[in-house]
Amino acid sequence: MFGAACPSQDKALGLVLPLANTQGMIEHLSLISQATTKGRYAVVVMDRAAWHTTDKIKSFDHIVPIPLPPYSPELNPVEQLWLNIKQRYLSNMAFKDYDEIVDKSCDAWNDVLKKNFISKLCSRKWIKLV
Repeated sequence: MFGAACPSQDKALGLVLPLANTQGMIEHLSLISQATTKGRYAVVVMDRAAWHTTDKIKSFDHIVPIPLPPYSPELNPVEQLWLNIKQRYLSNMAFKDYDEIVDKSCDAWNDVLKKNFISKLCSRKWIKLV
């Protein structure tokens, strides 16, 4: 799953893809780019996975990537979203096939998009922008 959250607007968007790679990241950033209001910037906090650090993702003029220091997932607010999805929806399950994994992942993602859920999980005092 690729996902981005905007706690101030209580919104999120995401993709469920078979691989986590540069092409998936480009697709994800393209969605963020399309969802970003014209004249505004999207600040995307990301770890240092290979698909986050490639120059190929720097082609979006109004997306500002903020790379985290190594081994610091606690600084990325969206990690709380992933933890919640894993704990509440996907842990301790046996899936019969790939399609069921995708279906359960999509169901989990859609369920967390409930009103105020994103802002409750991903808000941080230090991240509020004006």
